[in-house]
Amino acid sequence: MSKSRNQKLKILYLYNILKRHTDQDHGITMRQILKNLQSYDIKAERKTIYEDIALLRDVYGADIGVTRSAGDSSYRLLSRDFELPELKLLVDAVQSSKFITQKKTDELIQKLESLASVHEARGLQGQVYVHGRIKTMNETIYYNVDAVNEGIVQNRMISFRYFEWTSDCKKRLRRNGALYTASPLALSWDNENYYLIALDANEHQIRHYRVDKMLDICCTDRPREGMEGCDGFDTAVYSKSLFGMFGGRKEKVTLSCKNVLAGAVIDRFGADIMTFSNGDSFTFTVNVQVSPQFFAWLCGLCDKIKIISPSDVRQEFKDYIYKIYSNYDINKTG
Repeated sequence: MSKSRNQKLKILYLYNILKRHTDQDHGITMRQILKNLQSYDIKAERKTIYEDIALLRDVYGADIGVTRSAGDSSYRLLSRDFELPELKLLVDAVQSSKFITQKKTDELIQKLESLASVHEARGLQGQVYVHGRIKTMNETIYYNVDAVNEGIVQNRMISFRYFEWTSDCKKRLRRNGALYTASPLALSWDNENYYLIALDANEHQIRHYRVDKMLDICCTDRPREGMEGCDGFDTAVYSKSLFGMFGGRKEKVTLSCKNVLAGAVIDRFGADIMTFSNGDSFTFTVNVQVSPQFFAWLCGLCDKIKIISPSDVRQEFKDYIYKIYSNYDINKTG
């Protein structure tokens, strides 16, 4: 690009210099601004820079502060789209997310760092660059998310192949590699993984699929099927009934719980559940997906919670506990 064309972009380069090199704690002098502009083959005089800064501040609305001194005044960008604590939160969320590969994690963090000054970016690197966390190995996850969203927005079914990991860390396609066809309902982030919630076209039931385990995903030309009873599907309400994104039959279950575990119950089901106090305990009724993961959650609360009704769920839980107990029978070997 010639110098004359660069000159026309002077005010844009000036704003980028302020964004990249300044913040509330770090300024840049007029001499440094002129030097930075020269690196872009832009020649400028102090007077024109004063005028450009006035335009950025008074017309464009940029929050530019100036500290005047006898030697050389200092300019700084006092506010930007994202504050440093917000960037720290976003970077940490990306770093800790298992469904994002390490390669994509590094790329996203670099992009987030570009929203801060070079001085703030160094602070971000020092806080959140922690390699070695468990990460997915499927680099196509971004494209999977796009295809799922397209299916939801365009009211189209999607097709894909689904795999599982073998004990020797190799992919094995389920259904012998046959295509899955489903009507996408929503995407949900649970336990650091991304899940597709969808209606299975063959079984006509709601199923959950790990997005990072989906391959060859495609948005089809077929309209979504079985959506008659799914109008206004609420992902948040639906997710409350799940445990670890494992499905099961839906049941209204009444439980009795010690008062000391009120926080755990509210964290799990929300503060809008109806409770009835009974001395040092309380009862509540919720809709859950009855599954081994639901029973495992109950086991984690030990003797401080119990199922009141229905009786068949009580019996299932007793059978679940007995299976675990029998695995440790001292009269058995192995």
